[in-house]
Parts: sequence; C-alpha cells; structure tokens
Amino acid sequence: MVLPLLAAVTVLPGAFTGGGTRRWGRGRVEDLRAEAQEAKDSAAAAFYELDTAQRDLRISIETITAADDSPAAAKAGVDFAAFGERIDQVSRSYIGVMDAHDLDSGSLDATAASRARHDLTRIREELERTRVDLERFGHSLGSLLERAETQLAQVAPAVERARQSLLAATRALDAARAARLRADGLAASLAALAPDLKRLNEGAARHGVKATVQRAEEVRRRAEALRAEAEQLPKRAAEIDRRLSSLRTRAEAITTRAGQVEPVLSELRRRFSAACWQDLQRVPEQAAQSVRQAQETLREAQRARDEQRWSDATAKLSTVHSLLGRTDEAVSAAGERLRRLNEVSFDPRKEIERTRFAVRDAQRLAMSGRAVPEPRHAQPLDAAVERLDQAVSALEGGGRNPDYWRFLTETEAVRGMVAAVVENIRSGR
Repeated sequence: MVLPLLAAVTVLPGAFTGGGTRRWGRGRVEDLRAEAQEAKDSAAAAFYELDTAQRDLRISIETITAADDSPAAAKAGVDFAAFGERIDQVSRSYIGVMDAHDLDSGSLDATAASRARHDLTRIREELERTRVDLERFGHSLGSLLERAETQLAQVAPAVERARQSLLAATRALDAARAARLRADGLAASLAALAPDLKRLNEGAARHGVKATVQRAEEVRRRAEALRAEAEQLPKRAAEIDRRLSSLRTRAEAITTRAGQVEPVLSELRRRFSAACWQDLQRVPEQAAQSVRQAQETLREAQRARDEQRWSDATAKLSTVHSLLGRTDEAVSAAGERLRRLNEVSFDPRKEIERTRFAVRDAQRLAMSGRAVPEPRHAQPLDAAVERLDQAVSALEGGGRNPDYWRFLTETEAVRGMVAAVVENIRSGR
C-alpha cells in the first residue's frame, strides 16, 4: 500500500512542473503579441496623424500658390512636393510592414511577435519623424500663408459682388422685357458674361487669386453697366417718343413760317435795293426742301423706334433737330432782315451812335492810366473809326436806294473790331 502512494507522490511534481512550463510559454507569446498589437496601433495612429498633417498642409500650400506668384511661394510648392515623395515612401514602408505581420495568426510564435513589435515600432518612429519635419516646414510658411490668406479673403466678397451685380442686371432685363422692350443686345451682352461666371465658380485655386479678383471686378463692372442700361430703356423709349412728337410739331410750325417768307421777300424787293435781299432768294425753296427731308427722317426714326433700334432712332432724331435748326435760322433771317432794314432806313443815326459809343468807350479804356495809348490798341481803334466813317459816307451817298444791309454789316464789323481790342486790353491787365 505504501509503494503506490510514493509512486503517486513521485509522479505529481513532474507532472506539475511540466504542465507549468507549457502554460508559461503560451503566456510569453501572448504578451509579445499584445506588445506587437500596441506597436501596430501606435503605428496606425502615427500614419493617420501624418496623413492628416499632409492634407492640412496641402490646403495651406494651395492657398499660398493660388494667391502668391512670388519665388518664395513657388519654392514652398516645390518643397512640399519633395515632402510628398518622402511621405509616399514611408507610407509604402508602413503598408509593407503591416502586410508582413499577421498578429492574429494562431501560429504566431515569440520570435515572429518580437520581430513584428520591432518593425512596427521602427516604422512608427519613422512616421513620427516625417510628421514632425512636415509640421516644422509648415510653421516656416507662416508669413507666406498669412499674406496669402489676406489676399484670398478678397476673393469671396469680390465674387459675391459680381454675382449680385449679375442678378441685378438679370432682373432689370426681365423688367424691360415685361415692358415689351426686347433689349436683344443687352441680353446678348449679359449672356456673354457666362464663361467668366463659370471661371469664378471654379475658384481661385484653379485660376489664381489675383486673376479671380480682377475677373470678378470686371464682371461686376460690366453687369452694373448692363443693369443701368436696362433700367434706362423705358426712360429712353419715353424720351424718344417725346422728341418724336416735339420735332413733328416743330416741323409743322417751321412749314407754316416758311410760307410767310415769300411775302417778306416781296416787301424787301419792293422797298430795298437788290444787295439787301439777294442772299435770301432761295430761302423758301431751301426751307421747304429741308422740312421735307426732316419729315422723311422723322418717319425713319419712328420705324427705328418701333423696331427698338434705339441708337438709330436717336441718331436720326439728332439729324432732324439739326435740319430744323438750320431751317429755322434761315426762315427767321428773312423776317429779322426786314426788321433791321426798316429800323435803319427809318433812322440810321441810332446805328451810327451805337457804334460810335462802342468806339469811344474802347478809346477811354485804352487811355485809362496812360498819357498815350499803346500802338497795338490805338491802331485798330483808329482803323475802326475810319471804317465807320466810310460806311456812313457810303450810306449818305447811296441816293434813293442806299445799301442799308452793307451799312449794317459794316457797323457790326466795326463793333467786332472794337470788342476785340477791349478784350485784349482787359486780358493784358
């Protein structure tokens, strides 16, 4: 009975020792697996942090290169590209290490787990060094980024102003169309801004900050001009209608007055010498021709207005205005000629005294503050006196039908000479 008990006691220690050794080996592997898994998680976190830092810095680089065309900004882009190559290389190494070690494998032994922990720790440190270097590079771009962000801050307001101006121009054009004004030219000009608007929507990152701000300002300026023109269309149409009506009335009035020129000419022929009215002989014919031309141009202006060719209508109305203005002057000249001839024929002394007074007044001014007038003033005044005397002599020696019109033109010319001397004296003083 004793021997079996001893045998049992002898066996138990060996069995306990052998079983304990096997459980200790598995525990060591699990510890190494856990350490390797921790290194794997740390490497994954480092990889994520590097990727995040790269993406954040890429935004900064894009901001700098979009807003700044200086050599420093260009170098920053080149340096970032070099970092990109380094990051790609370390990322490939990271992926290679991750693929090389299967920590979930049931056959993972202590040696493989230890190697995995070592490789994952090494790649984590490399990822972290790369991230630190990348962040240090990013910090060195502070002044460039600040300047670029300041310039970039101009983009959004500029683009928004351009969009609002385009919207206002579109609404003004719609209002003009609602008033039955086609405004085809304005619509085409507004449509021509579409490519620029597309470029604005593509952003400064693609087209550059300076170019985008300039394009936005140009779009805003052109859109505002189109809006102003569209808003003026109803007023422009109303103004053209008003001018059409006014010029028609004026043409009718000139036609009536032109019909009164012939009786005036008859009286001039009857009472005065030919020299007093010969230059007015064709006034009735010319007036009638001018009025006909004006009326035809008015009809053309009306057609242009109906077809909403505003520039053509305005140009033709200006032509009519000029025609009627010249005709009005010619028609008025006949009546004014008769009035002046009547006055001078009744009493030429008034015209003579008026002219002598102008001469004496200029002579007093020339002598003001001087004992002797300056020759440049005295000579033309003496010539004016002589010319006036000759005009008076010619009038008095004209017999029964003196040339009153020549007398009037001579006295007017004398007053013109005197006025020039007076102006010269005053400007000199």
